[in-house]
Amino acid sequence: MNKSKSDAYAAAGVDITAGYKSVELMKEHIAKTKTAGVCSGVGGFGGLFSLDLTGIKEPILVSGTDGVGTKLKLAFLMDKHDTVGIDCVAMCVNDVICCGAKPLFFLDYIACGKNVPERIADIVKGVCEGCVQSGCALIGGETAEMPGFYPIDEYDLAGYCTGIVDKSKVIDNTKMQEGDVIIALASSGVHSNGFSLVRKVFDVENTDLKAPVAELGGKSLGDTLLAPTKIYVKSVLALLEKVQVKGISHITGGGFYENIPRSIPDGLCARVERSSVKVLPIFNYLAKVGNVTERDMFNTFNMGVGMSIVVPSQQVDLALEILKANGEDAYVIGKIVKGDDKIEII
Repeated sequence: MNKSKSDAYAAAGVDITAGYKSVELMKEHIAKTKTAGVCSGVGGFGGLFSLDLTGIKEPILVSGTDGVGTKLKLAFLMDKHDTVGIDCVAMCVNDVICCGAKPLFFLDYIACGKNVPERIADIVKGVCEGCVQSGCALIGGETAEMPGFYPIDEYDLAGYCTGIVDKSKVIDNTKMQEGDVIIALASSGVHSNGFSLVRKVFDVENTDLKAPVAELGGKSLGDTLLAPTKIYVKSVLALLEKVQVKGISHITGGGFYENIPRSIPDGLCARVERSSVKVLPIFNYLAKVGNVTERDMFNTFNMGVGMSIVVPSQQVDLALEILKANGEDAYVIGKIVKGDDKIEII
């Protein structure tokens, strides 16, 4: 039994006993993420993980870190905290998979104005769900109660992921060439970027977020915006087993114009056919309400495409078959051509 208790610290606004309760509440969720490599339990000073290097000749570790951003403001307003953890994991593991790396483990960091154990457990429940979806283990984390720094009912959430890939299988775009095809993987919504603009356009603090919206098929604005980020790890890993993937882009902040060029080598250009992009209703609604230009929309949001993948033209059908078999709405949105602009949307 933990006897740690400080009345003086509690008087200053930090209840360390609440932290212990949070850990107890989250243990059942963390247990669901355990994989063969996990060597430690929750509560130690470091998370231990044993590497299985079977079939890997030259192991390369790939790391990613990110947060949820101001999407958290929607969680506060909706008082719904069990999905933002999925966003946190997704923003990290979706980056790591762009290199061809399999995520191994994840750590989270939660900073709050007041530690409400049930709310912290809800947040971690979402983190654990994201870990399950991506096949990685939650091996550690930190909850920091910071009264006077964060409002009492608010928090921030960030995470860190490490993955592994054989050096010979790192996706580095060096084999990309003219004629290769760009495949889109549909997003689940706005994902976890651009929310500063979203919040401004919809004036979320003064809007009924739970009211049904016709333009969104009767769904509420709040539920639509809080839809967790799609995690593509298992689908892409399945694809990598049978298809020569030449480039992957995770479409996050900066939209198409910033992220797709990150996987395109000099001298080549991703030519995206605007008419092929399946734009989700939330983006049309956002552009309409905010009078946002199409150029700005494609330079801020994923527009319904959470990830783009470049494959050889002769493997397109196989790639689509594998991705769809793994639950993805995958379709062709363009091709690779010669050029210096890296991307053009026509």
